[in-house]
Amino acid sequence: MIDHFRMFAAYNSWANDRIYAAAEVLGEEGRRRQTGAAFGSLHGTLNHLLATDRIWMKRFTGKGEAPTTLDAVLFEDFEALRAARVVEDRRLATWIDSLGSDDLAGVFTYTPISIPEPITQALSPCLAHLFNHQTHHRGQCHMILTSLGQPSVVLDLVYFLRSRAA
Repeated sequence: MIDHFRMFAAYNSWANDRIYAAAEVLGEEGRRRQTGAAFGSLHGTLNHLLATDRIWMKRFTGKGEAPTTLDAVLFEDFEALRAARVVEDRRLATWIDSLGSDDLAGVFTYTPISIPEPITQALSPCLAHLFNHQTHHRGQCHMILTSLGQPSVVLDLVYFLRSRAA
């Protein structure tokens, strides 16, 4: 299972890099255009992804800063947001590398933002949720990009795997 999560951590970083490269082409106005997405704009969605990763990493590790809302705008500046994304992706991969089978089979307790009561859950499915959540919102980012006239960004896991094999 640890190899599975290592693969997803590497894929996550690869896919985030591709989305940010495509977002850069839009310019500030395009990234902030309100498109009807769950977090309004591409910039809002990218901030949401960073915010929720920080929330989950704080839950998992007990370390780091985490916002108290899901729509927190952590960075107004795109380049600062992009740099923070790279750091967070490395942090996630490093933490996953530190885990063993016993850790993945374990549980942890946290207090959700939406329900202020402690919940204890198995770590492994929650870690899977973190990656699934990233994929879900990157799909929204993809939709925003294409709706604003940008070319489709290849984000399929199989393309990532092929790129690593090459």
